Parts: sequence; C-alpha cells; structure tokens
Amino acid sequence: MVCNVKKGSLFQGAQRFFRFLTGICLLYLFPAGCVNDIEKIKAFSSSEVLPTVHAENFETIYSDSGIIRFVLKTPELKRFETDETPYIEFPQGVLLIKYNQNKEIVSSISARYAKQFVREHRWEAKNDVVATNNMGDTLRTEHLIWDEGTGRIYNNEFVKVIRPDQEITGIGFEADQNLANWRIRKPRGPIYVRMNSEGPPPSDSVFNNLPVLRPVDIKNP
Repeated sequence: MVCNVKKGSLFQGAQRFFRFLTGICLLYLFPAGCVNDIEKIKAFSSSEVLPTVHAENFETIYSDSGIIRFVLKTPELKRFETDETPYIEFPQGVLLIKYNQNKEIVSSISARYAKQFVREHRWEAKNDVVATNNMGDTLRTEHLIWDEGTGRIYNNEFVKVIRPDQEITGIGFEADQNLANWRIRKPRGPIYVRMNSEGPPPSDSVFNNLPVLRPVDIKNP
C-alpha cells in the first residue's frame, strides 16, 4: 500500500516538533523561580541609588575671598548626584561652625543627622539639634532648617532656648544665620529666670567657652 504525504503537512509537523523541543529546553534552563529572581534583581538594581562620594571622619573649610566662613566636621559624608535634587547626607551627624571676619566663632549647629540640598542652597538638621550663638544662647530642637540664600534659620516645631538667665519654650523659631535677633513665634509655658546675680551658669552648648556679650531681646508679634 502506498501512502501519499503532502509536503505542507510534513513541514507543519516538523515546526510543531521544533516548538515542542524549544519549550522543553527553555523550561529546563529558566525555571519559573529563576525568572522571578531575575525580575527582583532588576528592580533592586534600578531603584538603588549609590553615593558618588563617601568619606569618613571628614572635615572641610568654606571660605569666601580668603576669609573662613564655615568649618564642617562629620563622622561620615555621602554625596548623591540625583537628576532632580542632588544632596549631601550626614547620616552620623554633623557640626557646623560659623566665623566672622575676625575668625571668631559667632554660631554653631550640631545634629545627629543632616542633609545639604546642593541646588536649593538649603540645609536640614534633625534629631537632637543644638544651636548656639556667641551671646550664650543655646537652642534645642528636633528639626532646624537653614536657608543659605536668605540667610534665615527657622522651624515650625517645639523649641527650647536656654539663656544665661532664663529658659523659654514654644513652637516655631526664626533667626538670622548668626543665630542673633531670634524670636519664638508662639511662646508657651512659664519662663524660668535665674535670680543669681553673681554670674551666668555654665553654658549648655557645644562650646563651653563662648563669651557672653549681651542679652538678646525676644521679638514676638
């Protein structure tokens, strides 16, 4: 008996067999679990932003026309060059000291965490923020913003100001970048005044030897 086989049907059968073998090979080489793992790796790699600069025990000087303006000290520095908002992070805290033209300390800010937004010329300090001026005033708060462009330091949170003769608390703080001419927007609670006239108590600040020049008037609306 003679069987007639059409060429088209033979070719189609070979195609089906080839697709079957290809499917078996792909299943063997790339199980479903592996595909999921590859997708996870891609997602992790694309979302992770790595610092372009990483430094430890870092200290630098900011100067203008040969005059020292700021000194910055930090245990760790990370710089991130993102497309939208490049920033510098200080995950283990920072100490920023401001000087005047006579190389005298006029103010300082320390915090356990801080960020510098490069394009916006703005700093944010968080967690146990302590700011001092050369008049013996110490500010304590959990969040403080410094706008370099306007030379303004401010926040909208709880603050405590410790002075040689009194303590003041309230919500919202504003001052110039020397931390002078400051005011608390919404003072609250009693103001504790020391009656001892023998001299000011030791300053509770980053620097214990800052001179006490004169009291600062509290300007509240």
